[in-house]
Amino acid sequence: MTAYQWFMLIGCLMLARGLAATTLARLPVTSAIVYLGLGLVLGPAVLGVFTVNPLAQAPLLETMAELAVLISLFSAGVKMPVPFTWARWQASIRLAWLSMAVSVALVACFAWAVLELEPGAAILLGAILAPTDPVLATDVQVRHAGDKDKLRFALTCEAGMNDGSAFPLVMLGLGLLGLNELGQFGWRWAVLDVVYATCAAIAIGIGGGALLARVGWALRGTDPRHEVLDDFVGLGLIAVVYGVSVWLHAWGFLAVFFAGVALRQTELTLAGMPRDRHGLLKSAPPSTARAERIDSETVAQGDAPLTVSGESLIFKEHLERLSELTLVLLLGAAISLYTWDWRTWSTALFLFAVARPLSVYIGLAGSGVRGRIKGIAAWFGVRGIGSVYYLMFAINHGIPAVLASTLMDITLVTIMLSILVHGTSVKPLFDRFWPDR
Repeated sequence: MTAYQWFMLIGCLMLARGLAATTLARLPVTSAIVYLGLGLVLGPAVLGVFTVNPLAQAPLLETMAELAVLISLFSAGVKMPVPFTWARWQASIRLAWLSMAVSVALVACFAWAVLELEPGAAILLGAILAPTDPVLATDVQVRHAGDKDKLRFALTCEAGMNDGSAFPLVMLGLGLLGLNELGQFGWRWAVLDVVYATCAAIAIGIGGGALLARVGWALRGTDPRHEVLDDFVGLGLIAVVYGVSVWLHAWGFLAVFFAGVALRQTELTLAGMPRDRHGLLKSAPPSTARAERIDSETVAQGDAPLTVSGESLIFKEHLERLSELTLVLLLGAAISLYTWDWRTWSTALFLFAVARPLSVYIGLAGSGVRGRIKGIAAWFGVRGIGSVYYLMFAINHGIPAVLASTLMDITLVTIMLSILVHGTSVKPLFDRFWPDR
C-alpha cells in the first residue's frame, strides 16, 4: 500500500471509531476485535491487500509498540487511587512480580518439554508472553482517577508494573542465548538487571513525578495566575523519565508508570483533597474538573489549581486509542495461514487455561483477596502490545532467524486469540460477576 492509502485507511477507521462510539460500546465485543478482524481480512490471511513482515520491520514495530506502552503506562499510573497503602497495593504487587515469575516459569517448562526449545529460548518466550497489557485491557482497567473498584485497580496496577518487571527475565533469556552478559553464576544479571535496574527505575519515576508536581503547583500558585500546557508537560515527563532511565540502564517502563503514580499522589496531597470513607483522596474525573474551571475568572482565590495529571489524561487516552487501532490492524496483517500450527495454538491454550490461572492463585495465596476477584483476575490476563514490544526487542538483539520466526508465530497467534477470547468474554463476565457499583 502507498502512503496515501495508509492515510485513507487509518483516517476512515478513526472516523468510524469516533462516530460509532456509542454503538461499539453497546456491542458484546471490544474495538480491538474490530481492528483485528479488518487486519485479517485485508492481510495475507484473506484478501492480501497489504502484508506486514515483523522480521523485516522489527525496528519500526519496536518503536511503535514502545511509544504505545509508554503512553498507556503513564495513563495507568495517574489513575491509581491516592494515597499509596500496602493493604491496597499488595495484591497488584504480588500479581506483577510473583505471579508473573511463576507464569514465565510455567510457560518456559511447557516450551522446553513440549515445543522442544532450548532453555534460553523457552525462558525468553515465557518472558515475552508473561506481561499483561495496559493498552488493550481498557475494559478491565481503572476508568478514571477517582475509580475505587478493587478488581479494576488490581488489574490496572498489575499491567502497569509487569511491563517493566518482565525485562529482567527477557534479559535472562537473551543471556542464556549468548546475547546478554550474565556474569559468573548469573551474579551480574541478579545485581544489575534485577536489583539495580528495578530499584533505580522506581526511584527515577517517583522522583520525576513528585518534582514535576511540586514545580507545577508552585507555578500555578503565583499571582497573576500562571498557565501550564498540561499535555506538553505530561509528554515531557514521560520522555525525560524514560530517557534518564535508559541512560542509567534502569527499566524505563517501570519508571514511567511510577512517574504517573507519584505525579498524581503528590498533586492531590498538595491540594489537600478530602478523604472518602475508604481513606482515599477524592478527585473528580478530568473532564468534570475542566468543565468546572474552564473560565479562569471564575476561579476564586485559594481554589486548588488544575493538575497536570488530571488535565493531560484525556489527551493521553486519545493517543492510546490511536496506537491500539494502528498496532492491532498491523498485527492482523502480519498473520497468515502458515502462522497456525499446533505449537502456536497449544501455547496460547496452555497460557490461558493453565499458566495464568495457576500463577494468579499462587501469587495471591494468603493475601486475603476474595475468591471472586481471584477468579476474574485469573482469566483476564490480556496479552497485547507489551508482548509485541518484547518480541521486537529480542529480534533486534540478534536472536537466530529460525528462533525469531518461531517466537513470532507463537506470540502473534497468542495475542490474536487473547484479543478474541478476552474481548468477547469481558463484558458478559463483568456484567454477571462484577457489575458496576
